[in-house]
Amino acid sequence: MTRRLLLFAVLCASVFAAARAEAALNPNDEYLIVSGGPSLLSHESYRRPGHRHDRWWGNFIRTARIRIEQLQKASKGAVNITWLVYRPGYEARQAEDRQSLIANIESVRDKYQVRLVWFNSTDELIHYINAGQNRNSVKVSGFEFFGHSNKFCFVFDYSNHILGASRTFLHQSDLKRINRRAFARGAYCKSWGCHSGEAFTAEWKRVTGVKMIGAVGKTDYSKSYENTLPFVSPGGRWSS
Repeated sequence: MTRRLLLFAVLCASVFAAARAEAALNPNDEYLIVSGGPSLLSHESYRRPGHRHDRWWGNFIRTARIRIEQLQKASKGAVNITWLVYRPGYEARQAEDRQSLIANIESVRDKYQVRLVWFNSTDELIHYINAGQNRNSVKVSGFEFFGHSNKFCFVFDYSNHILGASRTFLHQSDLKRINRRAFARGAYCKSWGCHSGEAFTAEWKRVTGVKMIGAVGKTDYSKSYENTLPFVSPGGRWSS
């Protein structure tokens, strides 16, 4: 595929994603966007050059910002967004980058006037899904994840504490702890991480009753500087 055709396909996918989510933009409900943490540069430097894919700290922040802007435009500002960000990953990385990444993230919160909730553990994330709001009256109408993942789990601190591994993650075996009644009927869910569509999304649907779109193959965040959402790498596809 030529670069021009690839960029056109990415644009179409972004427009389609925004259109699919419009049905989930009930201002009386809550739309959750989750950002995992980045790898450490010191860990990435041990990888072969072609495998150094997480050198910029903001991959999962910029793409969440792009999505927030899309959703706000689609709803004319009516959508009720809560942005959950894995704080320890950015606290660890900011020492390497010698800038306050926490302040940078909070500036996105302030610009787009969304609720920012820091989480430090999988337990805190699950608790927010289940009870961050009164789920009898405020349902989760959307859930999107930006971060590292594999076919079985979201990995919030991949290569942050341990090179090539994670100790804080949402495994598909943890999904039974999520209350399916937290979700609105027809909620829009998508993982923008790698390989989620190969196992995790099927378990998500079985447990929560809500479909989740996920990637079969890897996802590519390299065009986020062009305000482009992640796209599936060649040979992959989106699956729900």
